Amino acid sequence: MKKITRLPLGPIATNAYIIHENHKALVIDPGGDFEKLQNYLQERELDVIAVLLTHAHFDHIGAVDAVRDAYGAPVYIHEKEVGWLGDPEKNGSALFGLGEITARPADHYFEIGQMQIGDFPFEVRHTPGHSPGSVSFVFRNQRLTIAGDTLFQRGIGRTDLPGGSREVLERSIKEQLLPLRNDMRIFPGHGQPTTIGEEREENPFLT
Repeated sequence: MKKITRLPLGPIATNAYIIHENHKALVIDPGGDFEKLQNYLQERELDVIAVLLTHAHFDHIGAVDAVRDAYGAPVYIHEKEVGWLGDPEKNGSALFGLGEITARPADHYFEIGQMQIGDFPFEVRHTPGHSPGSVSFVFRNQRLTIAGDTLFQRGIGRTDLPGGSREVLERSIKEQLLPLRNDMRIFPGHGQPTTIGEEREENPFLT
């Protein structure tokens, strides 16, 4: 049975996620603190077969190259953020006084829709608004969605960074996330998990 682990990593404790089964793992948004992430992986004898990025902001990419180099794992991103990994202005690190946080270019771009890496089937949904290339990963069999910085517990993603749009973000949530079943668990880029049903009823930004 596939398991999910949330590890807050990096300069602002961004949620990284490890989805794993049979000693294979997908790592999503490794934002930094590679040693902490590697300790978790080594203790469980997990081999990373891919790094998936919900988007290319600095707080989600700090350990991308370290994971890629340690495990030979390809990195996936939406093509609308090609070049963001290596550009501190676009990925935001230059705007927050944290030094330049960069990574080498991604190895692959996502195809929107159904996708499978190893024994991990999932759906990629384009959910822009927080950034142009933001995506969410829907793992239907596990009843979980990793939503990046789109939908949070009682909140939504900020839209005041380059390429952000409140109108586009609200449309992404309405069209791509809210149609999911009420008991679909949402794992956001920051903070605690929630469910579609809870956010449909209680999120003040969606009423």
